[in-house]
Amino acid sequence: MRRVDHPRFTTALRQVEESIDAAWDSFCRDSGGTAEPHELAEVVLQDTSEFDWRIVDGALNQLTCPDCGSTLGAGDSGCPSCDKANGFRFAARETDRPGVPPGNEHAIRVSSAVARTRHRYSPRARAGYELFLPDLLDGALPTTPQAQRAKHLINQLTDDELEHLVTPADLQLPSA
Repeated sequence: MRRVDHPRFTTALRQVEESIDAAWDSFCRDSGGTAEPHELAEVVLQDTSEFDWRIVDGALNQLTCPDCGSTLGAGDSGCPSCDKANGFRFAARETDRPGVPPGNEHAIRVSSAVARTRHRYSPRARAGYELFLPDLLDGALPTTPQAQRAKHLINQLTDDELEHLVTPADLQLPSA
């Protein structure tokens, strides 16, 4: 089974999408409810550093790319407007949840950005970020040596092998 079809991954991705939708809905309610979501999204994108990353991602979901017609920031790499908007998401605020290691929220943001727009990233980047997303959502954060070891193992696998990894435990050196 491919990772993207496995319940471990689909559940994690759904959890991220629901958290983005909830943050966006709350932001819209707190904004007085008079502006249209499209107008609020434009305001958010004027300075993404003023907002939580989930609100920025929610804003991007409200807009269509004028160049490629995709959801803004989700078009193929090389689309000028999507590339620019995808960069906006990484200027947003990230606040770690209580009880998680410092940096967990950053890891969730990056991993979920890759998982939500996986066609923009290489198979190696997808594998590394997608494998850890469910654990990150549970509050884990790999140490630097653990992340380096995972990257080393990922770099030894074929693209097809990478797509069939489901958990970090699936990473093993290929047999000699």
